[in-house]
Amino acid sequence: MKLPQSVHSWLTEAEEKLGHRPKLLAMFKQCYPNTLSTTTKLLDDGTTFVITGDIPAMWLRDSSAQVKHYLSLSKEDAELQRIIEGLIARQMQSILMDPYANAFNDKDGRTQGHKDKTELSPWVWERKYELDSLCYPIELSYLYWKATGSTKAFDYSFEAAVRAILRLMRTEQRHGEASSYRFERVDGPKTDTLVNNGLGTPVNYTGMTWSGFRPSDDACTFGYLIPANMFAVVVLGYVKEIADEVFGDADLARMAEDLRGEIDHGIQTYGIVEHPVYGKMYAYETDGFGNHNLMDDANVPSLLSIPYLGYAAKDDPIYLNTRKFVLSKDNPYYYNGTYAAGIGSPHTPPNYVWPISLTMQALTSTNDAEVELLVEMLLSTDAGTGFMHEGVDVNDPEQFTRPWFAWANSLFGDLISRLLRDGKL
Repeated sequence: MKLPQSVHSWLTEAEEKLGHRPKLLAMFKQCYPNTLSTTTKLLDDGTTFVITGDIPAMWLRDSSAQVKHYLSLSKEDAELQRIIEGLIARQMQSILMDPYANAFNDKDGRTQGHKDKTELSPWVWERKYELDSLCYPIELSYLYWKATGSTKAFDYSFEAAVRAILRLMRTEQRHGEASSYRFERVDGPKTDTLVNNGLGTPVNYTGMTWSGFRPSDDACTFGYLIPANMFAVVVLGYVKEIADEVFGDADLARMAEDLRGEIDHGIQTYGIVEHPVYGKMYAYETDGFGNHNLMDDANVPSLLSIPYLGYAAKDDPIYLNTRKFVLSKDNPYYYNGTYAAGIGSPHTPPNYVWPISLTMQALTSTNDAEVELLVEMLLSTDAGTGFMHEGVDVNDPEQFTRPWFAWANSLFGDLISRLLRDGKL
């Protein structure tokens, strides 16, 4: 689609500020507008459909993250407002159709080809329940409101969708007893399906809310995914503020605040472990029975992204301990090679680091030298394409997954934009 004028203007400003770094400039000019240039479609009903890239479906998570870096330009740009407001409207429609689904079609009938045992709809591309998928559209809506002052997105469908989200989170606090959600994929790898007849491994009540799958679309080992619950705590605070200031709805505000407190209590009570090397730190997952999964994954929300999510400050002691762990060999998905060092994922082969995690490491760093090192790492692992990828071999950047992955391009564009505005480049 045609780029809005504010995006053109920002790219022109970047040319003036990055002329001394030609490769960085070239990559920024490709990555920053990539979502608008290649993945965004304005529909006749006034909504916006944003595909993830090389898959022709819209993920609630990815589509939100793909446009987040445009929010700072949206206040004075009616074209961007149309795009983002249309996306929020589409997301809320999708959630009301099926709040357990993570990815949707632009029209009914298209399928992604797998054989899944779950409740299916022709509008749903995939029905893997991921807690973060419900958090991202709320975050986007809230941040859009703060960036523009517009409350246009907060219509009846938005409020209805938010109430559906809160009901679902409540239900999934007692997943084994109260939830009807099941998911089994009969023709995929083990990471694509939930054990125990599609119910997942047993969990104990903690106050946290259950998630079947991670942001990677891989099944959780234990059902309480700590970074996703942290994200829920943050966005439930946003819901309370919207309910108070926009809707004037004390009931919705109370529902959000009560749920927020219960989830946060669960994180602080069940999600922190005492590590023999790193001290108090957050686990990635727990089941509430005393079992913990100590790792981090490249996808966001992650433990690395805690300050980016808004759950804790960059200098929070428990976060710093957690950060040391996830950026060490003790994290089973941290890889170090000739060209790159950072966090990968069980979703991709061993020794593949994700540009998303490298970018997130920079966005959550307080060290300018570390940030510059990470920028150079991102520039040197593009395999000459000028774009970010899903995963990159730490010893051979020519080996990578997903040549068209718009989320990674947007996040890189966000990082460079922030550094430009802060005068760091």
